[in-house]
Amino acid sequence: MIYITRREQFNAAHKLFREEWSDEKNMEVFGKCSNPNWHGHNYELFVTVKGEINPETGFVIDLKTLKDIIRRYITDKLDHKNVNLDVDFMKGKMASTEVLAVEIFNELKTHLGEREVTLHKVKLVETENNFVEYYGEQPD
Repeated sequence: MIYITRREQFNAAHKLFREEWSDEKNMEVFGKCSNPNWHGHNYELFVTVKGEINPETGFVIDLKTLKDIIRRYITDKLDHKNVNLDVDFMKGKMASTEVLAVEIFNELKTHLGEREVTLHKVKLVETENNFVEYYGEQPD
């Protein structure tokens, strides 16, 4: 088993808030991340897949193929968009980095399903100090 990672980047805006809460309660819980006029990040996305090396190509997966899947299903939908309003797979969900990483994983898993690799991990970097790693549902 070998692991390979592709890095992509996107810029997106979001706001952390609950509609059923007052502005004061949202500010108390989410701080400046609940700014009514949104705020943005320059995200870095690391997608790691695992599998066996194909003896004919020497690849686990052609990185151009992986890049194309990530861009088509993830970064093209997120780049220069509002995560809360514009991204189909985030509709009705909290736009936290944690939830975004889970939903990116779920989207990629669906589109990598017919390949001979397994999605291992999504790492989503929101700031130089904050990032999330998600490995999918783990069996107990």
